[in-house]
Amino acid sequence: MNTGPIHGYFGEFGGRYVPEVLLPAIEQTQAIWEAVKNDTSFWDEYLHLAKTYIGRPSPLYFAENISRKIGGANIFVKREDLNHTGAHKINNALGQALLVKKMGKKRVITETGAGQNGVAVATVCAKFGFDCTIYMGEEDIARQRPNVFWMERMGAKVIPVTSGTKTLKDAVNEALRDWITNVHDTHYVIGSALGPHPFPEMVREFQRIIGKEAKAQMHEQKGVLPDAVIACVGGGSNAIGIFSDFLNDHSVELIGVEAGGKGTDTKNHASRFANATDAKIGIVQGYKSVFLQNTDGQLSPTSSVSAGLDYAGIGPEHAYLHAIQRVQYTSATDDEALNALQLVMREEGMIPALESAHAWAETIKKAKIMKPHQNIIINQSGRGDKDIFIIADALGDEHWFSFLQKKYEDWNHRFG
Repeated sequence: MNTGPIHGYFGEFGGRYVPEVLLPAIEQTQAIWEAVKNDTSFWDEYLHLAKTYIGRPSPLYFAENISRKIGGANIFVKREDLNHTGAHKINNALGQALLVKKMGKKRVITETGAGQNGVAVATVCAKFGFDCTIYMGEEDIARQRPNVFWMERMGAKVIPVTSGTKTLKDAVNEALRDWITNVHDTHYVIGSALGPHPFPEMVREFQRIIGKEAKAQMHEQKGVLPDAVIACVGGGSNAIGIFSDFLNDHSVELIGVEAGGKGTDTKNHASRFANATDAKIGIVQGYKSVFLQNTDGQLSPTSSVSAGLDYAGIGPEHAYLHAIQRVQYTSATDDEALNALQLVMREEGMIPALESAHAWAETIKKAKIMKPHQNIIINQSGRGDKDIFIIADALGDEHWFSFLQKKYEDWNHRFG
């Protein structure tokens, strides 16, 4: 199965819809990409750093306790949370950093929601000596403060975005404005499999390492293909990464899990496909895809306990895979994700990110209705250290509140 892109499109989705001032930078990016994507020396360097810097391959772990507890299928976990910086985002950040080196540019910008892409980009900028600016919605800065702290410690400038909903879509808008202004010396490391061509293809190829490893590891451990592969989907980079090597294996069911928020029967969610009534095809932020829109064609506000899934659009390849029915897209609510997170922590001693917890919610449902000889791979795309403030608040943890109050009193005494 060839999913494209053909002339920058996956079916009718994708393309390159940008102001003329950005065309030289995008054409330069595309030229560099075309030159390296089949260059074995480039990929040798990438794979060497993936091994020695990121810590790849990430393990495929059999979650024996949960599998036994819930019954049904065997659950295997692709441990992207064990990567350097704690998520899959470093795979793409590293790849694009190597492209920036070839371009000879010294300044990098990016957007971030949950902060994992921001941390990954700040990391590679520190490694390669690039100036780094990160746009992040004010709302996301408040709920992902630990990641903001690490970005700044690594030398990145984190710029709060106060427009719109103050979340990921607004951070993307500000990053694009910056790129337009500073196009000659700046590269925009788009963090997900979206944006104008060639970014969706580039990001997919840098994340494809997840699926390649998972397929080989499943064969090594069980000697078979998995029956299902499940991943959370915001913009869609971790999902397209693990799905890509299974697209031609039609016996493998592929399931993307969106943010159901307070419920897809409300307006408080970020689900483009799962029971969404206001999802329409549109052209936004440089690409054609499916977006949550109001009757005037403006992006609808979104809602999710997870900052990384709190986005109105979805990558164009996902829109295509949905249209041809190769991938099934479902959703998990905030409560379902939090419940799944608690089960995984207690039964397996893992702390998945809230994004990954959405995939876990669907995995638990799916495993229960499958047979004991069947196997699921879930992509645990990140770890949940960054979510401690959100999780503690959602669970009403009194000890955590007492700790914060004591820290506030200490700081007030020292600096007040």
